[in-house]
Amino acid sequence: MPAKIQPAKGSPYARVLGVGGYRPTRVVPNEEILKHIDSSDEWIRSRSGITARHWAGPDETVAEMTLSAAGKAVADAGLTPDQIDAVIISTVSHFRQTPSIATEIAHRLGAGKAAAFDISAACAGFGYGLTIAKGLISEGSARHVLVVGVERLSDLTDLTDRSTAFLFGDGAGAVIVGPSEEPAIGPTVWGSEGDKADAIGQTAGWEEYRDGRPEKFPALRQDGQTVFRWAVYEMAKVAGEALAAAGVSPADLDVFIPHQANMRIIDSLAKTLKLPEHVTVARDVETTGNTSAASIPLAMERLLATGQARSGDTALVIGFGAGLVYAATVVTLP
Repeated sequence: MPAKIQPAKGSPYARVLGVGGYRPTRVVPNEEILKHIDSSDEWIRSRSGITARHWAGPDETVAEMTLSAAGKAVADAGLTPDQIDAVIISTVSHFRQTPSIATEIAHRLGAGKAAAFDISAACAGFGYGLTIAKGLISEGSARHVLVVGVERLSDLTDLTDRSTAFLFGDGAGAVIVGPSEEPAIGPTVWGSEGDKADAIGQTAGWEEYRDGRPEKFPALRQDGQTVFRWAVYEMAKVAGEALAAAGVSPADLDVFIPHQANMRIIDSLAKTLKLPEHVTVARDVETTGNTSAASIPLAMERLLATGQARSGDTALVIGFGAGLVYAATVVTLP
C-alpha cells in the first residue's frame, strides 16, 4: 500500500507586513538626457510625464540596492533577518546568469539557509513574486518571504535612442509577505501574450554581443505605440478582473498602484476603471522613471512614507511589460 502523504499545513492567508525602498543618490533631470537626443523637456513630459529619474553610481549595484531596500522592509515588518524563510528577487539587470543574486542577498542579509531564487518577469515581476510568496506561505513552505524588485536599467539604456533614452531609472523596492488570519492578498490575475514578445526586448542577445555583432552593448528597445495600446486597453480588463476576483469594486479602493511605465498609461487606466476621486493614484514615475520590477514597491513605499496612503488601505496593484507579461491583485497595505 503506497505511503500516505500528509497535507501541507500553512497559514490560511497571507499579507504584506512591511515595505522598503532604495533610490540611487544621483538624480538625472530631463536636461541631461537632452544632451544625447534631439528632443525637448516639453516633449518628454507630454509623452511620458517624466521630469527626472535616479541612476545608480558604481557602488550602487543590484546587490547593494537590494540589501538597503530589504533591510528597511524587514525592519518595517518588525522582524529580524533570521526570520526570513525565502528570498525572491525579480530583475532583468543582474548580468550574472548564475548563481542567482537572491542567494547572495539571503546570506548577506542574515537570512541563514533561506530558500533563494531569482525570477525574470520584467515589469510584472513584483506581482509574480508576490503571488509565489503568497503560495509558499499558504502551502506551509515558508512563514516570512522577502520579495524584491530591483533594476539598474541605466546599464541597458541607449542614450542616443530618442524613443527610450528618457524612460528608465534605477532602484529597488522590497516587501515582506507573512501569515494572516484574514484575506489580505487577493487572487492574482496573471498571464502572458508571447505573440507580442517583440514589442519590448533587447537590441541584441548576449551571445550576439559576445560574437561581436553588434559591437554596441545591448540596450532596451520597444515599440511604443504597440505597448501603449496594449497597456491601456488590455490591462484595464485585467485590472477589472483582479477587482472582481477579490470581490472589490472601484469604490471600495483606497489606492491604485500600477506599474510606473508612463503617466499617460496610468491616467488612462484610472479613467477606464472609473476610479472615484477619493482613490489615490500612484504617479511616482514623474521623478523616478520606469524602474520595471521595482516600480510598484517603490511607489507603494513612497505613498506610505508621504501619508498619501495609510496602513490598512485597500490597493489595486498591476504590473505589465516585456514578454508581454502581466499580473494584478488587490492587497491590504502594511
